[in-house]
Amino acid sequence: MSWHGHLTLDYRHDGQRTVASDRHTGPLRILKSLYPEGPAICHNVLVHPPAGLASGDLLTIDACVGTGAHAFITTPGATRFYRSSGEPARQVANLQVDAGARLEYLPLETLCYPDTLGENHTEVTLAPDAEAMGWDVLALGLPASGAPFNAGRFTQHIRLAGAWLERGTVDATDRRLLQSPLGWAGNSVMATLWFTSGSPLPNERRASLLDAARDCAGAHVLAPTAGATAPHSQVVVLRALAPRVEPAMNLLIDTWTRWREVAWGLKAPVPRVWRT
Repeated sequence: MSWHGHLTLDYRHDGQRTVASDRHTGPLRILKSLYPEGPAICHNVLVHPPAGLASGDLLTIDACVGTGAHAFITTPGATRFYRSSGEPARQVANLQVDAGARLEYLPLETLCYPDTLGENHTEVTLAPDAEAMGWDVLALGLPASGAPFNAGRFTQHIRLAGAWLERGTVDATDRRLLQSPLGWAGNSVMATLWFTSGSPLPNERRASLLDAARDCAGAHVLAPTAGATAPHSQVVVLRALAPRVEPAMNLLIDTWTRWREVAWGLKAPVPRVWRT
């Protein structure tokens, strides 16, 4: 039996406070809204009690951050795509950020078990003066358990409307992609962090974001396999390959911390659910 879960999140700016309302069907929900930074920024942790997706499962997240609001969305643990019996499992996040609003979409890693068939879609639409940050950490197989990703297929789709589209499929039989120095170079983790605006970023601001990302990457153990670029005037991207999740997450958190300060003048309290 497959699971279908749907969560709708609506954030609105009420005076000095960002308030969230939610509706859900199936096994996908938030427990409560948290305000570790004060009332202006609403933190939500998405909870999926089955803890993973199997054949035919579908999770859909529809989030709208209303005018002037600031939402922070994360998860308490990895999203697991389990072995498939033939039908793909899918997760879809549709994220809308309205005028003057900010969104941080920072789920923990996606784990692809051997023999999985999975798809992960993220779509972000921004008003001209809205901004968002997000990341994706894709980890193949369970190398610590001696279970490499030697069979299966996973499709990753990230679209920042009007600015950036990335769509690719990792097939376990594609050894050229996974082993080549021009591909994953034998690594099992690919991490991506992005910052996007609904309008072109001023050159100086874009350069500051790039400099911050490159400083973090250059000082990190993953420096040989990490890099930052601005593929579009509205987007800055940091990407890294890693042999395991922990160093990749550490680099993303370090860069996210710097970007928050550079872009928004905010400190970055690390959520407790990220700490091990």
